[in-house]
Amino acid sequence: MIPITRKEFQELSGYIKEMYGIHLKEEKTALLIGRLAHGMQQKGFRSFKEYFEYVASDRSGAAASELANKISTNHTFFMREAEHFHFFRDRVLPDLAERIRDKDIRIWCAGCSTGQESYTLAMIMEDYFAGSPGWDKKLLATDLSTKVLEHAVRGEYDADQIEALPKQWRARYIGRGSAGTWAFSEKIKSEVVYRKFNLMEPRFPFKRKFHTIFCRNVMIYFDIPTKERLVRKFWEHTEPGGYLFVSQSESFNRETMPYRYVLPGVYRKEVR
Repeated sequence: MIPITRKEFQELSGYIKEMYGIHLKEEKTALLIGRLAHGMQQKGFRSFKEYFEYVASDRSGAAASELANKISTNHTFFMREAEHFHFFRDRVLPDLAERIRDKDIRIWCAGCSTGQESYTLAMIMEDYFAGSPGWDKKLLATDLSTKVLEHAVRGEYDADQIEALPKQWRARYIGRGSAGTWAFSEKIKSEVVYRKFNLMEPRFPFKRKFHTIFCRNVMIYFDIPTKERLVRKFWEHTEPGGYLFVSQSESFNRETMPYRYVLPGVYRKEVR
């Protein structure tokens, strides 16, 4: 195992925070070594200093992308914090359907991981708008990691992974995949647009604002200033009356939070 000095850890963790927002404290040293050391050894690096210099100087972006894949935490599962999906179905969609005149509903899953959240939202909207043709309900799903995006695009999951989904969804939207997996129908997969995107980009490139943004279990890895800057950017890209969903375990200073608190993990941009 390649050891890491305190200076090397500070340089590399500082780079990771600046590039990806992920705040690694010194007690995460073993985690960082565990995720990077094997790949470093395979590539012939003798120290973390050598590795950091390689990543920082690689103009192609490939080394930084590989680093992002390794240090990202992508644990997720279907129906995680299910109350949010019920609220989206029962409160958010009826509200948006009444207020949106052009039938263009814009939803963003920021930090979508392997696709469980985005496909769940797609199924909810497919059910809700089944009797109301003409709605553009494609949703944007983004993540820093190309590895998890590849998984999400395939839309294939093991049987135990889809067990939490309602039976009617499994019957209607999921069929046999490859090598014993279960796969979402082309209809549902076509409703999600997956893209690589770094939430630490200084400017978001979106031309139109979103009616709802999901960013759950992402900001738990950021420090407070980074979280506050990101929430402000989300607010700037949310339509008036739109919603932000974060993890139920995340808390924000209500005096500096631009959204209005609705319930645990759910916030709304006031209509002015």
